[in-house]
Amino acid sequence: MNAPSVPVDLQRAARLAILVSALGYFVDIYDMVIFSVVRAQSLDALGVPAAERMSAGVRLLNMQMAGMLVGGVLWGILGDKRGRLSVLFGSIFLYSAANFANAFVQTMEQYALLRLLAGIGLAGELGAGITLVSELMSRESRGYGTTLVATNGVLGAIAAALVGSRMDWRTAYLVGGGLGFALLCMRMTVHEPRLFTALQEQQVSRGNFLRLLKPGPTARRYLSLVLAGVPIWFVIGVLITFAPEFGRELGMKELPSTAQAVLAGNVGTVLGDLASGLFSQLTQSRKRSVALFLALGALFTGVFFTLGGSSLWFFYTCCAALGFSAGYMAVLVTIAAEQFGTNLRATAATTVPNLIRGSTVLLTSGLQLATPVLGLRGSALCVGGLSLLLAFIALRGIDETFARDLDFLEE
Repeated sequence: MNAPSVPVDLQRAARLAILVSALGYFVDIYDMVIFSVVRAQSLDALGVPAAERMSAGVRLLNMQMAGMLVGGVLWGILGDKRGRLSVLFGSIFLYSAANFANAFVQTMEQYALLRLLAGIGLAGELGAGITLVSELMSRESRGYGTTLVATNGVLGAIAAALVGSRMDWRTAYLVGGGLGFALLCMRMTVHEPRLFTALQEQQVSRGNFLRLLKPGPTARRYLSLVLAGVPIWFVIGVLITFAPEFGRELGMKELPSTAQAVLAGNVGTVLGDLASGLFSQLTQSRKRSVALFLALGALFTGVFFTLGGSSLWFFYTCCAALGFSAGYMAVLVTIAAEQFGTNLRATAATTVPNLIRGSTVLLTSGLQLATPVLGLRGSALCVGGLSLLLAFIALRGIDETFARDLDFLEE
């Protein structure tokens, strides 16, 4: 049977949405990762002693992730109540302004406040973009669209690694803010999808975040999605962000740089996002793709801690492999968009990735608490192992959603 034809105007709208969402995710990831790249340089410039830089870095990273938790709920609700485009406009303006202002900080207090505001802004980008693309494309091919968004978007992390390692840290923040403001102008050409405009004419509750947490099947599906994605940020927010500290723990004579670890990790993530998206389309299963990449994450984590310190080259190879295993965020957010009705879709698709990112606070806190007893390597293995175990268990609580018709509501 031939697939139903898609009107030309809808095809154009979908292509434009993919382009704008991909560029938005590019800037989003650039602004999120640039802190990890310039962390040591910026803290040194602000006068933070070398012995206190890891704790100071954890504090700033946690402020950014806490902002994402707040922003995830805020933008998700707004996306279902006021429209997908309100999030795409508002979020990029806030995080662009905050990152631009980061170039002028003089104290740790200013730095922490701006990372919080940047986190709130960054929270809206991926979920709104994936929701918009999913609602504009056909059910059979939407996975290709969301894969393109993620693959092109994660290139922003590579750009951050290159810019952050070659420019002064203040200039690197200015670049991110400038890119965001430029993209804001381009977004004026995008329109709301038909599914949302039709929803506005119906008397139905929209953007009720608490509905996702109400005990029962809905909460089970929602929380399972969050737990399934936590290993992504164990890789990004712990292993790669603190690459120099893990290199020292592994006994390396020449310590790895965060910029090079981020570059290697995100090259892997770009390839992983492409592979996971294509695998889900070829197998016609989102869950099989997530399960495969979780298994790869467990394998590469073991290799990282046993052989990663053998040479600088192999350490970066491990970072690339770990990044590849973490490249299933777009598939997971696509599942979130397909899992819930139009009146809760943006709320779910926006909050899920930000709760996953926000789990970094728990991961780093667990790492700090366990390190005095188990050492950095032992505590990281425990924290990472627990996150992977819970992810595998959680995957059983998620419905298979490949090719699901998205024209439905959550009652």
